[in-house]
Parts: sequence; C-alpha cells; structure tokens
Amino acid sequence: MTADSVYIHVPFCIHRCGYCDFTVIAGRDDLIDDYLKCLELEIARSITSPQPVSTIFIGGGTPSYLPEPALQRLLTVVNQWFPLRPDGEFSMECNPDGLTPAKMKILRVHSVNRISLGVQSFNSQHLQTLERTHHAETVDTVFNQLRDNGFTNISLDLIFAVPDQTLADWEADLKTVIALNPEHVSTYGLTFEKGTQFWTRRMKSQLIPADDELEREMYSVAMNTLEDAGFRQYELSNFAQPGMECRHNKVYWQSAPYFGFGPGAASYLNGVRAMRHRSVTTWIKRIMAGESGIAETEELNSEDRAREAVMLGLRQVEGIDLEQFQQRFSYPLPDLAPNAFDRLIEDQLLTLDQGKLRLTKTGRFIADSIMAEFL
Repeated sequence: MTADSVYIHVPFCIHRCGYCDFTVIAGRDDLIDDYLKCLELEIARSITSPQPVSTIFIGGGTPSYLPEPALQRLLTVVNQWFPLRPDGEFSMECNPDGLTPAKMKILRVHSVNRISLGVQSFNSQHLQTLERTHHAETVDTVFNQLRDNGFTNISLDLIFAVPDQTLADWEADLKTVIALNPEHVSTYGLTFEKGTQFWTRRMKSQLIPADDELEREMYSVAMNTLEDAGFRQYELSNFAQPGMECRHNKVYWQSAPYFGFGPGAASYLNGVRAMRHRSVTTWIKRIMAGESGIAETEELNSEDRAREAVMLGLRQVEGIDLEQFQQRFSYPLPDLAPNAFDRLIEDQLLTLDQGKLRLTKTGRFIADSIMAEFL
C-alpha cells in the first residue's frame, strides 16, 4: 500500500457556512486535542513507517483556525509521517480571518509552501450572504503578509452565481483578484447541496439561485478574463500562471493513488476507495477504541476504474490521451460509451485532436452531463 500524495482533513471552523457540505464542526474546540491524538493514531496504524511524498494537502474545515500550539502539533505529525520530497508541494487551506503572521511563520517552518486562501468574494454584501466572517479589505492585508513571509505560491478561491450577484459584481471580483497577482485562482459556481442550510433556505424561497444563463455568462467571463490576464485554465474550475498548477489536485484528476486521513477524508489505494466517518465525534470514538475510522470502502473493478478515470480526466483542459488510457486500463475509451462518443464529437462538445480527447469550450458549460455518458 503506497502513494506519493496525502490529504489530511482538519474539520474545525469558526462557523459552518450555509453552503458548506464538507466535514466541518464549529464551536467544539474542546475536541481539538482528541482530534490530534486520533490523527496520529490513525496514520501510525495505517502506514507503520514514514512515507516520503511529493504532494501534501491539508484541507478542511479551516486548518488555519487551529490555535498556534495545535497548528504546530499538527504540522509536526505530518512532517514526521510524510516527509516532503525536495521538490514537493505542500498546500494548506486557510481563511483570511485568523491567519496571523505568527501562524504564517509556523507554516513556513514546517515546509508548507502553497496557500489556498478562501476569499470567495470581495463584495461585502455577498460575503454576508455566503456567511463568511472576514471583511473584504482583510484579504489584501493577509495576502501581502503572506508575501512578506516568503510565500510565492498562493491560490485564491472565488464563488460566483451568489444570490443577487450581478455580472458587474463578478467582473469586479475578477479584476481585484488579477490586481493581487496570485499564482493560482479557483472559481466555483455556488451549489445548493441537500442537507445544507442553503438548501433549506432555497426550499423556503429565502434564497433565490442565480439564473442559469447568468451563471453560464459568469463562467464564460471568468474563463476569458483570467486567460487574458495570463492565467491558463487547466481544469474546469482552476486557472494558474504557467507552471503553477496545483500538483496535488492533478493527482485526483489523473486517478493516481493517495493517502487520506482525518474525519471525512477519502483515500484511494490499490483500486480501493476508503471513506472515513464524516461525524467527527464518531471518528474520534472509533479511533480511541482501537477501531478503524473508515466508514465504507469500495473496490473498483477494472471497468469502473476506467469509467471513473474518464470522468476525472475530462475535467482537465488538456484532456485524455487515448493510447495511454488504453494501455493503463485495457479499455479503448470510445467503447465505454459507443453511442455517445461519436455524437458528442459531432455536437462539438468533445474534440479529438492528436490522440487526445477533451471537452470543447462549449462542452465545459455542461461538463457533468457529458461525463455522465461514460459512467
């Protein structure tokens, strides 16, 4: 059981935003110590000896929410069990509020070299709608402090199609991001996931989703504006300056193996996907009792692996090399959807060029429905 990448999930947050569907717990700082104990126990029981890796991603939740001693302890555990290779990428998700220069120094000391900052918007009204706790002006301060502390790989996350957001509002957010000149930008259309507060409020007509045509136009504007500013779109939601793509996320899109630890975290090893318990307290209780924190596993057969690789691979703008795909999975990709394959190309939603199958720009707008044809 081996992999060259690891994901660590930190569930703690100051507040669960209404749209959030991740494993998050707020107002339970009393669990931080038990979480850290259990994280180390889960890792030690799983890999027995340190595993050098090329990419590390600590997500959440809000990992930067941890108090300084807990943050040091977390990173010490990660460094001990997953020593980063010399050219490795070590990403951590942070929120602008609470990310102090002191915490930035802790991150630097422990080899974190890439920051993913949850900005979401620079508009005070939309930040309030999204239930974000930082102020727009905080982002500029924190961004400059990160630069002052030596971080040369910073990604900023933005959300579009927020209720009452206009196209002009979205263009202003993009303009502000470009002016900061980060290395990477992620843009996500707001989704209303079942079980979230936003879903409930939508059902009660307290929140009105953006019109489909407006959301489509916002996505189009993002693609054009960011590309014009020198950011290359390399995945449906992700744009990077040349050479600054997120290497860890490419592991997922290329269906490569990875470790995963912490409540709600997934791992993918030897064709087996394992999901940890989403309940933080259940995960802690099970680990403390000497039991597994894994809630469910799924072993993919060769055809399922191939189909999933299509779904993930098509998210990448560069697409899928058909010859390499067949060598790896023993399936000709067109045979996975023989009726749809030619039709999608004929409809100019997919294109086949120099042996690579990729979504056209038009296809990116309805990517989910195209990928579903191969499942």
